[in-house]
Amino acid sequence: MESQQPAPPPSSGLKVYSGSWTEQDLIHLLKRTMFGAKRADIDYFRNKTMGEVVDELLNPVLAMPDPPVKEYSTGNAAVPDTQVIAGTTWVNDPSTDGTIASLRRASFKKWWMGVMIHQDRSIREKMTLFWHNHFSTESNDVGNAQYVYKHHHLLRTNALGNFKALTRAVTTDPAMLVYLNGQLNTKTAADENYGRELQELFCCGKGPESLYTEADVKSAAKVLTGWRNNTAAIASYFDPNRHDTTNKSFSVFYNNTVIQGRTGATAGDLELDDLLNMIFSVDEVAKYICRRLYRWLVYYDIDATVEANVIVPMANMLRAGQYEIKPVLSALLKSEHFYDTLSRGCQIKSPVDLVVGMCRELNVTFQPETDYIINYGQYNYLVNWLANMQQNIGDPPDVSGWKAYYQEPQFYEIWINSDTLPKRNQFTDLMVMNGYTYNGKKLQIDGAEFAKTLSDPGNPNQLIDDLTAVMYRVNISQASKAQLKKDILLSGQMNDQYWTDAWNTFITIPGNASNTTSVKNKIRDLIKYLMNLAEYQLT
Repeated sequence: MESQQPAPPPSSGLKVYSGSWTEQDLIHLLKRTMFGAKRADIDYFRNKTMGEVVDELLNPVLAMPDPPVKEYSTGNAAVPDTQVIAGTTWVNDPSTDGTIASLRRASFKKWWMGVMIHQDRSIREKMTLFWHNHFSTESNDVGNAQYVYKHHHLLRTNALGNFKALTRAVTTDPAMLVYLNGQLNTKTAADENYGRELQELFCCGKGPESLYTEADVKSAAKVLTGWRNNTAAIASYFDPNRHDTTNKSFSVFYNNTVIQGRTGATAGDLELDDLLNMIFSVDEVAKYICRRLYRWLVYYDIDATVEANVIVPMANMLRAGQYEIKPVLSALLKSEHFYDTLSRGCQIKSPVDLVVGMCRELNVTFQPETDYIINYGQYNYLVNWLANMQQNIGDPPDVSGWKAYYQEPQFYEIWINSDTLPKRNQFTDLMVMNGYTYNGKKLQIDGAEFAKTLSDPGNPNQLIDDLTAVMYRVNISQASKAQLKKDILLSGQMNDQYWTDAWNTFITIPGNASNTTSVKNKIRDLIKYLMNLAEYQLT
């Protein structure tokens, strides 16, 4: 890929896209709203209109995934994990044993990888990861695996719901109470951690128009005193004896609001509602979350034109809709701006997009759901690769989430460096060449089987066109395609019939061992080469 100055973000706005609706438009939409664009999904949506596709993506119909199961072995009869039968879920068992908690946190990550790979045809999984990045927690710091799962389930069930309602639920969520010290926040020793992040990271942001004060942080902390966790119930509760009952005053940024101090069992809920009503009355909240959504789904560069043409209208819509997320996503995903040429291929794939998208797009085969031991073992292998590439799901670097979504000026470019790029290539090389074997079952890209799903794999030109159409968002030149065809598919020859004959023989006489091996190796080498080009890192 030639080095060039980055193009400015598109200047188009939220007017509904009315251009031609092509397969490439569909693939662009699917890659941004799901992890990869599977051929089966492309085929499923092909004859639907843009509006119909977006509406379906925003309205999941499948039930929530079943929770993770006990697939781990303690290896020690003395470890108290006898309440959960192998193959059944551990999420409702209130164990506080440290060894069991560690095994369960790992189990959660393996399960989550499987959920993303086998996702439904909706934006739900992409948005669940968005909220995990936004309301960032680290499972290792939370410790309690049941809290970790409960927090994650909260994000998934509210992924397309109401932002304000989700913020309220997260505030008293057991995992968040541990992670940001909410359970330690009392009237005699106010802890400002959550009160600060609620404003700085979750609602208002750090922009020039976000003018809350240090005094606002202290007052918010007092409002939030008294919340505690009950490990046996796997739930939080309010303790009025630990609550600061004084009035809490806020700055001019919040219109000099005073939240009345309350007493009794309902004090925590009442003051929390007052606090969130006050925060969400500030215009900056809607603009901040819309910028976050934009960077997740479109591009990181928000200049004055994008702010005026996209962010402000989205924010106005969000406030008018009482902070319902789905209508705002609908407007963005149906807009001229989203389908603008400059909005395509401008993101660098996150490790999750790379790994999960590769498995989905190239039809990597996993075992039946009943064979959970092998599946979890293979999912664990993929989770470890994500961590190697610096996106450890369940454990982002800190409360701010992954730097690729906020660190100026690099943003997504942070994903690619001298350490991670070789690892990305090593991962894709391994998956197409040798695969990974766990308990005798291999996880591997079968290029020849995938080629059978394409429109005309016996035509070398069409084969390369179809592969690049799904794998790339940035076209490579016809000269590059011709060179790939000659060097890999035609073994240096010039006649396309050479490949057509080899493919037809592969299909009609699979027992011809030498031809079958040759065809499989050529497709393998072609896919490997395509995944090693810089264009493959873009989405």
